[in-house]
Amino acid sequence: MKFTDGYWLLREGVTAAYPVEVLDVTAQDGTLEIHAPTQPIRHRGDLLKGPVVTISAHAPMPDVIGVTFTHFNGEQPRGPEFEVGRQEVPPQVSYDDEHATLTSGALSVRVARTGPWQVDFLAHGRTLTSSSTKGMGIMRDASGGHYLREQLNLGVGTSVYGLGERFGPLVKNGQVVDIWNADGGTATEQAYKNVPFYLTDTGYGVFVDHPGKVAFEVGSEIVSRVQFSAETQQLTYYVIHGPTPKDILRKYTALTGRPALPPAWSFGLWLSTSFTTSYDEETVTSFIEGMRERELPLSVFHFDCFWMREFNWCDFQWDPRVFPDPEGMLARLHARGLRVSAWINPYIAQRSPLFAEGKALGHLLKRPDGSVWQWDLWQPGMALVDFTSPAAREWYAAKLEGLLAQGVDCFKTDFGERVPLDVAWSDGSDPERMHNYYTYLYNRTVFDVLRKHRGEEEAVVFARSATTGSQKFPVHWGGDCEATYESMAESLRGGLSLGLSGFGFWSHDIGGFEGTPTPALFKRWLAFGLLSSHSRLHGSSSYRVPWLFDEESVDVLRHFTRLKLRLMPYLYEAARTAHTEGLPVMRAMVLEFPDDPGCAHLERQYMLGPDLLVAPVFSDEGEVTYYVPEGTWTHFVTGETVTGPRWVRETHGFSSVPLLVRPGAVIPVGAVADRPDYDHADGVTLRAYGLERGDQVTVRVGDVTFTVVREGDLLRASCGDPVAPWGLAVGEREVRAQAGTGFLTVEWA
Repeated sequence: MKFTDGYWLLREGVTAAYPVEVLDVTAQDGTLEIHAPTQPIRHRGDLLKGPVVTISAHAPMPDVIGVTFTHFNGEQPRGPEFEVGRQEVPPQVSYDDEHATLTSGALSVRVARTGPWQVDFLAHGRTLTSSSTKGMGIMRDASGGHYLREQLNLGVGTSVYGLGERFGPLVKNGQVVDIWNADGGTATEQAYKNVPFYLTDTGYGVFVDHPGKVAFEVGSEIVSRVQFSAETQQLTYYVIHGPTPKDILRKYTALTGRPALPPAWSFGLWLSTSFTTSYDEETVTSFIEGMRERELPLSVFHFDCFWMREFNWCDFQWDPRVFPDPEGMLARLHARGLRVSAWINPYIAQRSPLFAEGKALGHLLKRPDGSVWQWDLWQPGMALVDFTSPAAREWYAAKLEGLLAQGVDCFKTDFGERVPLDVAWSDGSDPERMHNYYTYLYNRTVFDVLRKHRGEEEAVVFARSATTGSQKFPVHWGGDCEATYESMAESLRGGLSLGLSGFGFWSHDIGGFEGTPTPALFKRWLAFGLLSSHSRLHGSSSYRVPWLFDEESVDVLRHFTRLKLRLMPYLYEAARTAHTEGLPVMRAMVLEFPDDPGCAHLERQYMLGPDLLVAPVFSDEGEVTYYVPEGTWTHFVTGETVTGPRWVRETHGFSSVPLLVRPGAVIPVGAVADRPDYDHADGVTLRAYGLERGDQVTVRVGDVTFTVVREGDLLRASCGDPVAPWGLAVGEREVRAQAGTGFLTVEWA
């Protein structure tokens, strides 16, 4: 939100009050509290004037400092609040005549007690960012709205990333970003997954701890500052020191939560009925049988909307006209080795039997007058489940338990963005603060049901909407994209942006959701989709089985599905890292190469895990240009090498895509190519790429940790418990050795 008219003036109707000096400082229980008047105190008469702001600094964990900026403190607290972690490590607090300082780990916040208003965040003697004169402010607009605003300086050359799944340029400098969940597709400034956290490539990130609407001006209103504001009387933000982007993400996710580890089967290929298509069990069986006949590995079958009767979404009842025997059908699908996903949302149409039931029990969101909130957008007369009520959550969960008992394995949790403001939540939550937070309660409710009935290791959802903390409930997909190359590219930008916002797992609709892709586009998107964290064939009004495009699409899908399944030993360890450290499986190049200026703006390529570079092809002709960082990189499939740093231009057929291995990496390749959930260590091949003499690389595969060392012209590999210790020397290209229940192959790449 913009408040100024150029550098000197305020916009018409806007008034502002800025802290100008420190009146007093107190330190207590690891907190630094400062009172700052908004006009100079020249005599006692000035002490009678306001506003006076209160600034409190604290440290929830090392290298993280929170600043709370308060105007009026008399408001009744109204939820919701983000769940923010704490560690019992008290910070150091000190002050003298010149400064008041709070230090947490290597990070300090220093407030000037003399001279112009200045708040500096420092690490290792370097200023990371600052709040300077007229940065922090109390702003009122012409309609009487009361906003708190902060501006943090941007250093020269600093790039800003994150703020959720955003489909515009990956670098956010120059953009206006409103943290406000919307069902807006993938082609606009709106987003399904809004996260008030940004990350920089100069050693720090910032998390604004406000679940409602936060307006960001990223080098846009004041081009040398990131501005954020919210309509509130109190605003807290955290500065997080890295120093590297990876370190920032580790600490941010320690603060707000890390992703659960999805089950291995979820990394296989998902096939959907599509959104508005006509289908029954015969249609479903024909798709599955067609995949089997063509030797296309399939892991999950997904039933979208019309598994329920029209105008009854959601009643969680199979449409008896087309699915008269759901239990038997699900058993037959399980007998084929498939998992089953079902589409749900948090909305209850008026025609659904659950509407009357939910209304009678008080589980539906109400207007302030006590009537049920309803509208006709999306489903006629639909209402929302009030997830702020524990009883409503239990009621909704019980409906899902019935589906799990029938044999459903997981849920696609669609929607959750269209949350109104003219309502009264059962727990008294503020409607503006609940708008974004609603998706957190919705997906947590579903995820908890899966954890309870399927177990911690089996729970997975396919979610569209999200906010801070939602990363704990994977997986998320990119929403309604179009069947165009432009939309394929914007989807990738959204996924990389989400990964830089603390989310570990991300997917997208292969081929695009709206419209029907051309055969060429479909084949290009297949390569991208199967080299993503999760892979789903899904569309709106047309099916996505490959033989409906052309026979080559069948071959392309088979090739890339098998490639992904062979890479599962590598991918699942990247997934484990997402779970334990908060680093995404699909990584923007800047995350792995923050010191390479050539990587700062790259948004049409990415790292899949730490060691594989992927550059999707965005043209029928197969021309692709991508950047290779320093070192000699190896094409995973062909073995050809490329030495960087430099730009590379290549032409690829439909069964090929730039997939390069980082120099010095050891990639574990699995022995199975028809399913993702196998013993990844059994028969694994360790491919060594560009190891120098003396290099030692540790590779974890399942419960086994391998160590590969280059000694002269030999590779030596070993592993320890729980597999019996063994070792081998490699002088030829490869060697096989007994390793526990299976065989290990180590080879030069």
